[in-house]
Order: sequence, then structure tokens, then C-alpha cells
Amino acid sequence: MDGYVFSYHETCPSGNTFSQHYLWQSKLFFTPVPSTTSSESPVKVSPIARREQQRRRIFARIVQRLSAEDLPGKEHAVSYLTSKFRRNCKAGTLESNGTAIRFFLTFLKSSGRVRLENMDRHDIEGFVEHEQDRGLQIRGVRTRLVGVYSFIRHLIDNEILVPELLTKKIRLKLPDPLPRAMDAADVQLLFSVIKQPRDKALFLLLLRTGMRIGELLDLQVSDVDLQEQKILIYTGEKNSRGRVVYFSDDARIALADWLKKRNPEKEYLFYSVRNPYLTYAAVRKRFNTYLEKTGLTHKGYTIHQLRHTFATELLNAGMRIECLQPLLGHSNLEITRRYARLSNKSREAEYFRVMSTIEKEMSNGNNQLDYQLQAAPEEKKLFIQHG
Repeated sequence: MDGYVFSYHETCPSGNTFSQHYLWQSKLFFTPVPSTTSSESPVKVSPIARREQQRRRIFARIVQRLSAEDLPGKEHAVSYLTSKFRRNCKAGTLESNGTAIRFFLTFLKSSGRVRLENMDRHDIEGFVEHEQDRGLQIRGVRTRLVGVYSFIRHLIDNEILVPELLTKKIRLKLPDPLPRAMDAADVQLLFSVIKQPRDKALFLLLLRTGMRIGELLDLQVSDVDLQEQKILIYTGEKNSRGRVVYFSDDARIALADWLKKRNPEKEYLFYSVRNPYLTYAAVRKRFNTYLEKTGLTHKGYTIHQLRHTFATELLNAGMRIECLQPLLGHSNLEITRRYARLSNKSREAEYFRVMSTIEKEMSNGNNQLDYQLQAAPEEKKLFIQHG
């Protein structure tokens, strides 16, 4: 399947809808990988190929679901999603946009819209209110609104809708919470109970490199340079940009111990007994097991917070935010600045310096006030004696 490159050049036969014809065409381009029999050796699939398989499966499923429903403008939706697929958008983006568009078209149909071309700004506002009334969290509503606006932009570019629909776009104000790092004592307690070489190396690498869990699970042994203490991430999980990360001495020791014990015939750096690679669900289960052993379950820690802890510790130690950004793989510096709000040691030191001055002044003022209160009765006695 990896040899196929998607393209669509056919014309739709008369009597068929575009989506029906497209689904027929998609069978030529999205043929699943044949499974091997028990007598055959398992086929090694690279992380990139596995993601591409998932992307194609999700895309085909979205198109099939849209085509099966009687929705206004669904042929435009299929065309839009096809263009997203051609531009190599990730599986998550395709699924998110496809879901948003399907919900939007369903809302238009329930509102009495027969033709997509007749929609106006009130339809967008109504969709936002409808999703809020359904109890969807504000971040989820915003995600769907972004998908809808992207679809509308596609329709405007193809002269199906009027450009005025994008004037004064609806903007939802989102909460901006701080990233939550693990307490230093909890980190020490957590790693004190991790004895298995594989798990110790895995979780220490997450803590010392700031990698996302998906990036770590995609690593092969050849991606790791133990001597230089660095790892090559050829494709970032979020923005598909490669980068280099580094790991500390304690992570190097743990990793070297794991490399001595692991099966050298395995392709992935981390694997399970049954599978050639570890899954996120398996790692999360192991992480939760260690939280239970240490009695930290009630704090609600997640694997991703090891990444937050990594960023916070580096900033607290004085690393410049411009150096931290590429290590985290952030394409936007503003995303990295969230950690600066969490761990600005200079601001913290300045606060306590000034507060110490205020407390001293207050303390001196209280002493002076106490003296004045004590002196008052004496002055009253003298006044009576001389009165």
C-alpha cells in the first residue's frame, strides 16, 4: 500500500453522485495491507508507514460516513476532505475536520436548509449555540468552529459561498491554564519504585528529553546516539518537523542498561512481549501502576506531565526560552512561554525580596505603635497630677 500515491482524475459517470463515484475510486487507492498467515514471518512496518495506513483508513471511513447520510452539500464536504488528504494532513486533522463538518451539515439540515449555498452567518452562530447547549466544552466547540470555518474558506475559494461569511468571524474566548508539572518530591518517589530496566529507561527519557509519548514509542535503536547522548526525532508528532533532543547522565545509564537486556533483533527501541512496539495504552497502564505503588494516584498525574516537568525544571535552572522551544518541538514561541509563566524564578525572587522589605517596615511600625500605646497611660497620669 505504501507504493500507492493518491490522485483523482476521473470524471463522475452520469447517474452517480460524486461521493458514490469517489468511494468506488477509493478502493483502488486504499487497499488494506494483507495480513500474514501464522507460517509467514510478520511484516515490519515503519512508524511512518503505520501512520500513513491509519491516515488512509480514517479518511476512507469519514468519506463513507458522509456519503451514507442525506446531508446538504455533502459532495462539497467530500471534495474538501479530499483536498486535505492530498495536502498530507494528519489523521487527527482529517478526523477532527470531518466530524465538525458532518455535525455542521446535520445542524443545517435540522434547521431546514436544503442547499448549502443558502447558508448565512446566523447559521454559524446557531451551530455554535447548538453545540454549547449539547454540553460540549468550550475547547471542543472552538475546535469544531475552526473546522467549519476552514470548510467555508474552501467553499468561498471555489465560488460556492460569498466572502462576507468570513467577515467578523465568531471568536470564542478559551481558558489559558498553566501547564501542570509534577512536584519534585513526587518525581523522586515515582522513580524510586521503577525497577524494570525497560520502564526505567522509558520514563526517564520522557522526563529528561521532553519528548511526546508518541515520538518516544516510534523510536528505533538507530535513532539513539548513546555516546553523544542525543536522539534524532525524524518526524515530530505535532508539526511533522524533525529535531534533535538530548538526555542526561541518569537517563544514559538507564538506557545503556536496557540496551544490554533488550532483544537486538527487535526494530523498535521499546517493545512488548507480544508486539514489536509498545502502544500508548500499555505505557499509560504501566505509569498508573507505578502511581498506585507510590500512593500518588489521587494527584491525577499523567504521562504528558513528565514533559511539563522537563520544561519547568530547565527554565528554573536558567535555560533561555529560545533554547527550550526547539527541544520541545514548538513551532510557536508563545506556546513555550506558558512554561515561563509557571517557572519564572527571577519574578519569584523579586517578589520575596520586596515582600521581606514590606514585612520589616510593618514590623517596625508595629513596634513604634506599641510604644505609643504604652506611653499614653503614663502621660495621662502626669496630666492628672499636674491638673
